[in-house]
Amino acid sequence: MIETRGRHALIVGYGRSGRAAASFIAQRGGSVRVVDRADTPELRAELSKAGIPARLGGYGTGDLNGTDLIVVSPGVAWDEPLLETARKRGIEVTSEIDLFFRACTSHIAGITGTNGKTTTTALITEVLRAGGLRVMRGGNIGEPVLDRIDQLQPDDWVVLELSSFQLESITTPRLHIGVVLNVTPDHLDRHKSFAHYVDIKARAVTFMQPEDHAVLNVDDPACAAMQERGKGEVIAFGLHQPVHRGVTLVDGWITIAHAAVKRRVLPAVDVPLPGEHNLSNVMAAVGAGDAAGVKPERIAEAVRQFKAVEHRLEPIGTFNGVRWYNDSKATNPDSTYKALAAFSEPIVLIAGGRNKGIDIEPLAQVIAHRVAALVAMGETGEELARRTRDAGLARVERAADLKDAVRKAAALAAPGSVVLLSPAFTSYDMFRDYEDRGRRFKATVFEELGR
Repeated sequence: MIETRGRHALIVGYGRSGRAAASFIAQRGGSVRVVDRADTPELRAELSKAGIPARLGGYGTGDLNGTDLIVVSPGVAWDEPLLETARKRGIEVTSEIDLFFRACTSHIAGITGTNGKTTTTALITEVLRAGGLRVMRGGNIGEPVLDRIDQLQPDDWVVLELSSFQLESITTPRLHIGVVLNVTPDHLDRHKSFAHYVDIKARAVTFMQPEDHAVLNVDDPACAAMQERGKGEVIAFGLHQPVHRGVTLVDGWITIAHAAVKRRVLPAVDVPLPGEHNLSNVMAAVGAGDAAGVKPERIAEAVRQFKAVEHRLEPIGTFNGVRWYNDSKATNPDSTYKALAAFSEPIVLIAGGRNKGIDIEPLAQVIAHRVAALVAMGETGEELARRTRDAGLARVERAADLKDAVRKAAALAAPGSVVLLSPAFTSYDMFRDYEDRGRRFKATVFEELGR
């Protein structure tokens, strides 16, 4: 537990987590200042209403004066020069999620991975609730938990989506159930190397004790290698690799295997989400539910009733015989590959955005061989369109904006096909975040086609 009484905290970034941290520290006897690179009338009004002094539009080492605690938002790099200077001066650097881990006395289940985190976090929440447990959901899913910590009791469960940005900022990320879904290259502009990125993801299991459970995807080599990283009991899951203790597929049934004992949970065809990757996500949730002591029939009930999470292969509607899907959460190529594999129909793909240091060529090759047509947009649009044409796809359009992309996709899509927004890149070139991109996409589809 970090002592906050009498501390002088500097909050770097006043987003959702920054607001939660500021409230937590102020309520526990600390003083708070804010710095943020943003400077909008809305932000100024919010800080003024809260009575928090702030410097907006940037920050520098001068902002460290009079500070003995820095709380960093996930969007700020952990090796930001301001933070490095603070550490050299002996100023403690923490984060909203680190404060939570240090203060929380409840059971914590954490879900990480390059793709599938949000869907699996939501699934595990429903599985544990179906088992009669009290559950709070939060983390990178867009719901801070620090400002709700007073609602928790020792027997409660907290189910957290944990990004690599969050995991690297937690001093001791001790999880009672730690789920690692997959690890493929992502955020290399921030983490510098894939090996470092893997190490950060592995922190989800590294600090476990023997009574904890590591739920790991053995189909993914990086995840499978994490079986040796911690002391927790491993619950493996996989569709393609043998599983002796964990969750596997037997005769079309998702099955919990405890050595020689196998218990059926539900048929794979009952999973209400499309794609093999979602079947894998469900198996992870089954493993987490088993670790928490939820009975198989309760797990099955929760899975059958589960609805798709917004922005993850979310069905929008059918217009002129064409089904439209919003997969705006696909902010890296691997996520888009999984989305493309979820459909057997011809696909008109809308993709493009801001690159995070990923080589575009493999993506272009996959798109060229899998989709019927591509509409490319955003900062990467020109290069993605060119490389995809070079890879052999003839039907490639370049869109000036989202409305143009929807119109061009509608013109390209024949009845019986699918139009899929699965960008493969971040949204920051054109939108506030992937949620803003997804909601504006849905609104534009209804505006253009829903008449």
